[in-house]
Amino acid sequence: MIGNIIKQVFGSRNSRVLKDYASTVKQINALEEVYLKKSDEELKLVTSQLKQKYITTSKNLDDILVDAFAAVREASKRTLGMRHFDEQLLGGIALHEGKISEMKTGEEKLLLALYPHI
Repeated sequence: MIGNIIKQVFGSRNSRVLKDYASTVKQINALEEVYLKKSDEELKLVTSQLKQKYITTSKNLDDILVDAFAAVREASKRTLGMRHFDEQLLGGIALHEGKISEMKTGEEKLLLALYPHI
């Protein structure tokens, strides 16, 4: 009974995690126009720029996650003609954190698999 009350007030652990991921997805979405305006050559340079940022800063992949995911989304649009949707970004963030991501049929899990490899 107390557990149900706590869950109603604070939400389930899963809903809290998804809420946190949703804020990251908003940040990624906010960069979509920035990466859309980049030329193919500029987009290719993003990888080396992010690697350099990783090496020279805290060496924490979370610090470059938003830009990396935004770059992958744009590269996918240009090369595969497929845009990652928010659900795929959520799943990619979960995989980045070493978690298991469950998705429904038709949510293009193949695109989700690109994120852990960046």
